[in-house]
Amino acid sequence: MQISSVNDVKIYNLSHGKSLPEWLSDRKKRQLQKKDADIQRRIELIQDFEMPTVCTSIKVSRDGQYILAAGTYKPRIRCYDTYQLSLKFERCLDSDVVAFDILSDDYSKLVFLHCDRYVEFHSQHGHYYKTRIPKFGRGFSYHYPSCDLYFVGASSEVFRLNLEQGRFLNSLQTDAVENNVCDINPVHHLFATGTSEGRVECWDPRVRTRVGMLDCALSSVTEGTEVQGLPSVSALKFNGSLTMAVGTSTGQVLLYDLRSSQPLLVKDHFYNLPIKSLNFHNQLDLVVSADSKIIKIWNKDSGKVFSSIQPQSNINDVCIYPHSGMLFTANEDPKMNTFYIPALGPAPRWCSFLDNLTEELEESPESTVYDDYKFVTRKDLENLGLSHLVGSTLLRAYMHGFFMDIRLYHKVKSMANPFAYEEYRKDKIRQKIEESRTQRVQVKKLPKVNKELALKLMEEGDDEAELASRKKRGKALPTILGDDRFKMMFENPDYQVDEQSEEFRLLNPIVSKVGQKRKKKLRLLAQQAAASQQAAEDEEEPEGRASSEEESSDDDKSWVEEVREQRRLLRQEDRDRRRHERKEADRNTVLLERERNGGEKTSNAAESKKTGQPQFYQIKAGEEFRSFNDMTRKQKLQKASLEDRLKLEEHSGTSNMADTAVGSKQLTFTLKKSEQQRKQQQAEREHHEERKKLRRSAGHLSSGHGRGWGRGRGRGGGRGLH
Repeated sequence: MQISSVNDVKIYNLSHGKSLPEWLSDRKKRQLQKKDADIQRRIELIQDFEMPTVCTSIKVSRDGQYILAAGTYKPRIRCYDTYQLSLKFERCLDSDVVAFDILSDDYSKLVFLHCDRYVEFHSQHGHYYKTRIPKFGRGFSYHYPSCDLYFVGASSEVFRLNLEQGRFLNSLQTDAVENNVCDINPVHHLFATGTSEGRVECWDPRVRTRVGMLDCALSSVTEGTEVQGLPSVSALKFNGSLTMAVGTSTGQVLLYDLRSSQPLLVKDHFYNLPIKSLNFHNQLDLVVSADSKIIKIWNKDSGKVFSSIQPQSNINDVCIYPHSGMLFTANEDPKMNTFYIPALGPAPRWCSFLDNLTEELEESPESTVYDDYKFVTRKDLENLGLSHLVGSTLLRAYMHGFFMDIRLYHKVKSMANPFAYEEYRKDKIRQKIEESRTQRVQVKKLPKVNKELALKLMEEGDDEAELASRKKRGKALPTILGDDRFKMMFENPDYQVDEQSEEFRLLNPIVSKVGQKRKKKLRLLAQQAAASQQAAEDEEEPEGRASSEEESSDDDKSWVEEVREQRRLLRQEDRDRRRHERKEADRNTVLLERERNGGEKTSNAAESKKTGQPQFYQIKAGEEFRSFNDMTRKQKLQKASLEDRLKLEEHSGTSNMADTAVGSKQLTFTLKKSEQQRKQQQAEREHHEERKKLRRSAGHLSSGHGRGWGRGRGRGGGRGLH
């Protein structure tokens, strides 16, 4: 991406940069992107946004989704989908395209005018129809109310082709020898054609008669203009109902009000080249005119230049994306340029990230550095003894300092500081000492908060560094300890990991084993901090320290037993906690009852002592007697609401919870039965009740007759039937 500024207007060339050949492999392209800085800075907004040789014209569909470009060689049309940022389709043609237009809101209806007098129609699927006009064409316009195509070219006639009837209509006869361009007003549909004699003829399509004529060749000649030939009309564009812009072959742009025969403004490009494209930017009242050399953006009321763009290759056509600050150019080059000017408008919706990109570039501007000059401040001048040079030609004021010649700076520097070599030598010695210190054993300093977590991250970082060193091109990733975003984790005590919590003990099944290893390493680090010199000299492994392979040789399924053990401990702690809470609740209940019924109990005790008779309590059937306090608590629970009882059970921990592998949970649900199922169950219950009533008792049968009792079936079986 290239950034330029003309009249304090930033212009971003998004197509600037080297193009990679198509025959290169992906691997070779990646290698070039790593080495070449220009390729790295390249922004490929739309993939393959180029032509094989030359692009002749470019247009944007009315819905803003598709960009169509015609080019060569071989003659072809390419359609790009902005929503996908890539090429949608490509169609090759028989001959070069002189001009083309989009008749529909998308790409489904296209018309091409070829250099061999053919007019080709394309539909969504491809080629649809092809016909021929009598003379070589140079341009055409589409009249939407009547569905007529007006063709102009190397003839005095304007040919009309009606797309509804599918036939040619009577031509319009002009006074010109040849017609170069034409356009139709979008408001009142006035047809205008520009001739090779420098005139503009206006026709009314309703009556097919000429309603006016403008002599632009005479009006384009102003004071100081060198006339080298008869200026012909090379571009024509309507804006609104009354404004018309006319471009000549000598590089002038004339703005007309249709109610006057004299131009409102004449703008000269000063390149003496034909105007090829005219566009209006209505949001800022600007005109975008282009010849083959430069694109000029100027105010249509005053003619003051807003900005200008000068590409490296010649321009064939310019297209402005609607309601944005983006321009597309068709050039005498394979690459089609894309320019983004934030001052004209925002980026299109499909590339809205350009706004953020340009804002970041404006917030961090690149500092300008000159090779032959040295930037110095006033303090530097005082140190060098050159304060008396302020205001002379040797110093050029810039921002908060001055630019001075680099040769003068080096000469004065050597004179002002003759001991610079000694300082340089001391710095080199200091660097060598620091390098030798880094080779010694470094004592790792652990933070005050989450020491074990920090040690774990250090171990992982060492493992990654060792793994990266084994690979040829591996690079160790930055650790959390070196990231400023996580520094509060090791400074703020609120982030201390609670190893006694239930979540920590369940989600870290091997925390105890790893914790022992870390604690052992913490002790070793403390010993190293106490005697760092001895530890640096001692290269052997400390006694009693197991190797990493032995410590890491645990069974793959050992965490299962660890989880079971942790769950057993948690259940035991839960039972102890519930028992303790139950005792506390009983004690509190007894104290409350004593406070409320203190007088009554005192009187009852006195009476019982006087009478000498014991007190009796009635126990209901089906209840198990535990204590009087338990009965009092049950009576209170019966009087309390459901919400209070649930809260009390939840607080006391008496609710039934199921421990599973994913945690503790309780689920209650009821199946909803359909009407048919309820009827079927009711019928089954009625059937069972009926069968119970009809059931006969088998109590009279006896099993004491033995196995041979049922053998006289034919002789004695009749007695039981009478």
